[in-house]
Amino acid sequence: MEALRVVDLCKTYITNKRQNNVLKNVNFTIEQGEMAAVMGPSGSGKSTLLYSVSGMDRPTAGKVILAGKTITQLKEKELANVRLNEMGFIFQQMYMLKNLTVMDNILLPAYQSQNKERSQKEIDAYAAALMRRLGISEIAENDITEVSGGQLQRACICRSMINRPRILFADEPTGALNRGASEEVMKELNKLNAEGATIMLVTHDMKVAAKCSRILYIVDGNIKGELPLGKLYCGADVNLGGKDNEQEAVDMEKLLRERERKLNSWLIEMGW
Repeated sequence: MEALRVVDLCKTYITNKRQNNVLKNVNFTIEQGEMAAVMGPSGSGKSTLLYSVSGMDRPTAGKVILAGKTITQLKEKELANVRLNEMGFIFQQMYMLKNLTVMDNILLPAYQSQNKERSQKEIDAYAAALMRRLGISEIAENDITEVSGGQLQRACICRSMINRPRILFADEPTGALNRGASEEVMKELNKLNAEGATIMLVTHDMKVAAKCSRILYIVDGNIKGELPLGKLYCGADVNLGGKDNEQEAVDMEKLLRERERKLNSWLIEMGW
């Protein structure tokens, strides 16, 4: 089942009376439960594509259809409501309000939502459950300046999930993290995907992309190719440091290396 369909999407900017066609008739679909990565050289239109598809920026032409709803035809207030209630966002820069605790930052989108099906007690319980799932319960009452980058990004994932969105959009979600924290965050995104979450992310990191089920390669505002890698239920249940899981960890590392080699060969063919 389709979660997202993009039809003939175009985005043009006018700078100093010059026309810059950043996206040119882009077409693709993302299936429900898929984890798709967008890759491409610098300036190829990756982030513009994500922002246009997610309704954070208005495309110049074309359609974006989310779960059967053409969101490119919505008025601004309606679109804002879709972004709040049906989409989740994770960015490279972990935007959080400095005057709120980690928990309060996670709760804020749910309190802002006009969806009255859940009580405040239910929302609070769900936020606590998300934090337990991502292993950050202990920082709930901390200020955002008192936690590590990896913890803060996992808190951003909790915030993105608080309204139970149809799809998560992530723009370089590990770009500001060291390798260890990056692996932690990707492990959590893979867990969410294994549980049914639909994810579209932009990345330049081959190790991140290799953990996705499909790669879309964009050049000069056009999708030039795609590589299916298959869904990776990785790291979800593998404790890489656990003695009992030593063989599983070895098997997972081997699988990831194979996916990375396949992706690397394909990227070279694409002109990476």
